[in-house]
Amino acid sequence: QVQLVESGGGLVQAGGSLRLSCAASARTFSSYSYVMAWFRPAPGKEREFVAAISRIGGRTVYADSVKGRFTISRDNAKNTVYLQMKNLKPEDAAVYYCAADAKGSSTIPTTRVTYDYWGQGTQVTVSA
Repeated sequence: QVQLVESGGGLVQAGGSLRLSCAASARTFSSYSYVMAWFRPAPGKEREFVAAISRIGGRTVYADSVKGRFTISRDNAKNTVYLQMKNLKPEDAAVYYCAADAKGSSTIPTTRVTYDYWGQGTQVTVSA
């Protein structure tokens, strides 16, 4: 069982920055086996895709709404994935969830149901 623990959320003014972290732990966890992603709930909807990074870290995918403002990265030696968020907007406020796709995908899925493990989330609040 893989456990994902998010941290780094908080209150920030519009235009500010935050960096979220997702630490993965498992007895047999191999960072190179997992595509990692961040999701957040959309108003009245299920969790929507924010960003994802390939197993080695050479490829990234972003939702159009965050492209150019958010950066996903990973440190496999530390079993940790990051989401650097800049120029935050009030509409970015949400609980952000880290997710892991354990199927060894060569592609980068963006659909919620593809991911196998989820963290508990970290709250991001953006004041206008």
